[in-house]
Amino acid sequence: MSVKPTKAMVLAAGLGLRMRPLTETMPKPLVPVAGQPLLDHVLDKLAQADVTEAVVNVHYLPDQIIDHVKTRTAPKVTISDERDQVLGTGGGVVKALPLLGNEPFFHLNADTMWIDGVRPNLIRLAEHFDPAKMDVLLLMAPTAHSIGYSGKGDYEMRTDGTLRRRKENQVVPFVYAGVAILSPRIFADAPGGEFALTKLFDRANEQERLFGLRMDGVWMHVGTPDAVRAAEDAVLASVA
Repeated sequence: MSVKPTKAMVLAAGLGLRMRPLTETMPKPLVPVAGQPLLDHVLDKLAQADVTEAVVNVHYLPDQIIDHVKTRTAPKVTISDERDQVLGTGGGVVKALPLLGNEPFFHLNADTMWIDGVRPNLIRLAEHFDPAKMDVLLLMAPTAHSIGYSGKGDYEMRTDGTLRRRKENQVVPFVYAGVAILSPRIFADAPGGEFALTKLFDRANEQERLFGLRMDGVWMHVGTPDAVRAAEDAVLASVA
């Protein structure tokens, strides 16, 4: 029995240090790619998946993001303001939980970009998420076909979707694409303050409740100014 999330959390609080000089005067989620800010690429995909509410957290140059999203209605955006404290990827979600409710929700990095294949990946994620057996479902991109990514990958993925985290000296074929469905229950006894969400992914993995779904399409890792150009080329080629 799958559950189609109607709410989403979008992480937009990062400093974007590797994106300098572009991020010296604007937050990374507002850096334009192919004529549109990164954040809008994400929010548009959520709207297409019938998500009605998105919680966007802010920390660095927060007023620019707040002004940018205030007229948006699809999805309706609520701000989780973290300007006074750095909470990390995990602590940021804990702070926003009262706004997200008790049902599984989409979770996206504001700087993640992808070109969908035949069917939208958010719809595919929702169809594959089974709350009876999983707490976390990650969208996994094959490293070999991703744009702007040169790392060693994050996980091995078995045919049933179960994941095994990369060991220190290992190279694995899949990278987490910054898109997931999370059950609020994984935060039940989460630490206070700043912590990384990967801590909870690891715990779900130990409990055999962490799964992955292979992306259908192309993932773009937009982490540097050079990566912006590569992503633009890919987007323009996909609509040509």
